[in-house]
Amino acid sequence: MWKSTPGLTSYPEALAFMEARAKEIHQGTSAPLVWLVEHPPVFTAGTSAKDADLYNPHGYPTYAAGRGGQWTYHGPGQRLGYVMLDLTRQNGTVPPRDLRAFVAGLEGWVIDSLARLGIEAFTREGRIGVWTVDPLTGLEAKIGALGIRVSRWVSWHGVSINVSPDLNDFDGIVPCGIREFGVTSLQRFDSSLTMKDLDDALAASWPGRFGSIPRAA
Repeated sequence: MWKSTPGLTSYPEALAFMEARAKEIHQGTSAPLVWLVEHPPVFTAGTSAKDADLYNPHGYPTYAAGRGGQWTYHGPGQRLGYVMLDLTRQNGTVPPRDLRAFVAGLEGWVIDSLARLGIEAFTREGRIGVWTVDPLTGLEAKIGALGIRVSRWVSWHGVSINVSPDLNDFDGIVPCGIREFGVTSLQRFDSSLTMKDLDDALAASWPGRFGSIPRAA
């Protein structure tokens, strides 16, 4: 299924929902789900997060996410795409039980979606996430982050893409442990781009990586 929740969803609520849904998918009582949400400002710690990489000058809530990776910021204007799939099965181009292929599929999904919006994005060896060249600085910057967790071969967590967040909020952490590069957003490329534009691009790009699009929830 494909689900989009309007407004802001609290991070603990999202965690609880994903954990329960992943168990149900494993048990065969619920269908796989792609869930699009936004969160209030939070910093989330992956399993490799370092205390020294958190500054948090505004005192935003912090949560242990349980996913892979390091510190990540989530907030209004950022789209979260939580992907809950049964990885024991073939999912489009992703073969069963192949975590590397699954991660590559998520990266490709984000890159394909941004291309539909006229933004060239890419991955870099040794750097987590999806990158582009910031049109204001001319430097490479992160536009999308990845963090996944797999429980009994069911995925949860997923990707985040910056549409129109306050980029200053990323200064509260070392994003994903990478100090040398900044972050950017869709609206730096085109101020008319909206969350709906991104959502439409994500839906259109999904089948090319993961097969038939889930039915709307």
